[in-house]
Amino acid sequence: MGDKARQCWTLEAARTLLGDVRSRTERAVKAVDALLTEREASAEASPQRQQVDGKVQRVVERWAREMEALGLEVKGLWLVDFDNGSGYYCWRWPEEEVAFFHGYEEGFAGRTRIQ
Repeated sequence: MGDKARQCWTLEAARTLLGDVRSRTERAVKAVDALLTEREASAEASPQRQQVDGKVQRVVERWAREMEALGLEVKGLWLVDFDNGSGYYCWRWPEEEVAFFHGYEEGFAGRTRIQ
């Protein structure tokens, strides 16, 4: 499989997709939160805790694959970028909308609110 052509997002398209991105992310966040609660109840360094850690990792990996399948770039835990050809529209859980932008070089720290 060769390199996939980079998907370029308009702000409107990114905002349209956000409902799906938010629901998938919310489902993953809730699953991880439940697992972390289960983890707290198990003894330090126990086999149960290791099992839970593996489940958490699988939930996060599945979420990341889902985001990539939608054409987004995963930049961190619950953090995705929509490539717009001159930089990224940036979204992080639990933001209600796609409201930030940053250039290719600046990264998350350089994000600015979209006017």
